Amino acid sequence: MPIIRKSLLQLIFSGSFMKRWNDKLRPMELVEVDKQAHKMIAAWILFELNSEKMDQRDKIRLGDSIVEGGIFEYLFRMVITDIKPPVFYRIKENPEHYNKLSTWVLKQLRPRLMPLGGEFWERLTEYHLSPESDSLARKILDASHMYASYSEFKLLKHLNQPDDELAGIEQNFTNRLDSYSDLSGVTQLLHSESTPLGRFADLCGRLRFQTRWSQTPRIPETSVLGHVFIVAIFAWFFSMEKGACPARRQNNFFTGLFHDIPELLTRDIISPVKKSDPTIGELIKEYEDEEMERRIMAPLQENGYHGIASRLGYFLGLECGSEFYAQAIVGGTAKRISTDELDARYNDDCYDPKDGELLKLCDHLAAFLEAYNAMRNGITSSHLHQAYWRISQKYMENPVVAGIHVGPLLADFE
Repeated sequence: MPIIRKSLLQLIFSGSFMKRWNDKLRPMELVEVDKQAHKMIAAWILFELNSEKMDQRDKIRLGDSIVEGGIFEYLFRMVITDIKPPVFYRIKENPEHYNKLSTWVLKQLRPRLMPLGGEFWERLTEYHLSPESDSLARKILDASHMYASYSEFKLLKHLNQPDDELAGIEQNFTNRLDSYSDLSGVTQLLHSESTPLGRFADLCGRLRFQTRWSQTPRIPETSVLGHVFIVAIFAWFFSMEKGACPARRQNNFFTGLFHDIPELLTRDIISPVKKSDPTIGELIKEYEDEEMERRIMAPLQENGYHGIASRLGYFLGLECGSEFYAQAIVGGTAKRISTDELDARYNDDCYDPKDGELLKLCDHLAAFLEAYNAMRNGITSSHLHQAYWRISQKYMENPVVAGIHVGPLLADFE
């Protein structure tokens, strides 16, 4: 059974430190974890559109390949850090050079990833040393990568005039994205101002503008966009540890990725405000639901994207009341279930299950890492200490949550 350790959680979180476009004037810090979140949101959209006619088993296999491939690419990126894209692409064009780079990267990753098991390590090694460049999963990930990077470029290009690199960079983006135009949805994503799908993806990307813990100085500062990606990866790895069926671990990943989408509409309202009075919490939830319907669900449904709207609603638990409730499809409808029921009866692809309690744990762990790393980097405040203490105490008193042994994991951070 794979075991999640502190070193892996810290590796995943380290994308919050990694600056992007750091040779250009930027309107704000652009960091790797935000870009990866936007990439995987785009990948989910393309996955849904390009698997509509697939057999359910084939669709689940494709989803597994996309999520795991995205994680493999992120882990690789954590090691190569600041290689400029033109240099990296030149290395990649030479199989011998790319193989040498990949071998070195894998050597750096091995100590942190081996606890996940030999099968995971073999898949990661094969992905980077023997890539299937023409697979549908690879095409979706490559197109999503270009889309997310191009979205960042458009944020900064007007600030960097004149710059003789800009024209070539933009031309490279458009040329490479055009090469994926056979994928359903790529053209729509590119036109964020005129297509509902493009507006939805662009709206999700705007979560990078929302800073978490906005009342507290931190290093690094994290955005809501980066946070959801970290939660999603935690959910994937803990799902592996629990032996979750493929549909369940995919649903957990994508639920983590979208769980804070309502904050596009309300901003990041801190828990003490939400919980200060039941009436206030209910009012915020009611407003979130209304705005989700008006600004996201209705435009998608009215323009024929019923499948995307339906899946998004399932991830967010709209029928059952919360994204943090465990769910399964029973008799054709979403049913709220307990974690024990999920483990004992519904852990099968045919029920399209997803966790709730596990997702809440991942959300708390991501917040814990934000507080821990800020304090380790010399930032002290009552908010950080309270959050660190509150989460530590919660899981020390209840060390096993959703089948995950959290207490020993958090003890590694002391």
